[in-house]
Amino acid sequence: MISPLAHIHPAARLAPGVIVEPFTTIYGDVEIGENTWIGPNVTIMDGARIGAHCQIFPGAVVSGVPQDLKFVGEITTAHVGDYTVLRECVTVNRGTVDRGRTVVGSHCLLQAYVHIAHDCLVGNHCVISNATQMAGHVQVGDWAIIGGTSAIQQFTNIGAHAFIAGGSLVRKDVPPFVKAAREPLTYAGVNSVGLRRRGYNEQQVNEIHELYRILYLSGLPLFEALNRIEAELPASTEREQMVTFVRAAARGIIKGPSRGVLPEEGLD
Repeated sequence: MISPLAHIHPAARLAPGVIVEPFTTIYGDVEIGENTWIGPNVTIMDGARIGAHCQIFPGAVVSGVPQDLKFVGEITTAHVGDYTVLRECVTVNRGTVDRGRTVVGSHCLLQAYVHIAHDCLVGNHCVISNATQMAGHVQVGDWAIIGGTSAIQQFTNIGAHAFIAGGSLVRKDVPPFVKAAREPLTYAGVNSVGLRRRGYNEQQVNEIHELYRILYLSGLPLFEALNRIEAELPASTEREQMVTFVRAAARGIIKGPSRGVLPEEGLD
């Protein structure tokens, strides 16, 4: 059902079953997948590519022009995957010439007032909580959870299955599988609860604990710790994922806990 009070450009491509509520505006260079619900007072601008079975709530703006002074009107896109929910007043800007697109994956939940800036790449099954502000070129791995009112600096990478506490200032890369909290943002243990919920068994969780015990608690310099991990711990998908992420972290990773502070303390 498309409300007669919505304004939809005749060139927009809407699949069967799309619902558009009153006072929504959809521009011409737009694609929307089947059975997606577009609530009232939504603006979907040129370059939007929205998947099937999504829900987009009032006040959201998808594929707005980047807030980047280097942007000169190049043709770029903003992608939203299938079954993703954008709550009230979420903004997803389209890309720039750097990556050409901004991407929010499938089965994600972006809560109210979240901002996803140009050229960000957000994976699948991510939860980004209320009023989180994400600057340009950020990458977020699958299954990451970011607490409300967090601010993420441009070019930061957040690993898969990471959990970031609410109100965090994320200035360094956050490795996969970890919890991060405190100010400045610090390793606060392995996200064991989240991993078990997603089917990781006890052996896998224990092996991930051992990876980060060496990385953060052994007292070794970073690359010596990585060499020790590769020499002493059995090869696994999780080991390779963590080592590859840390070696590629050009801006550095979040710090380890201060001496005398337990990584898991106060975060149950």
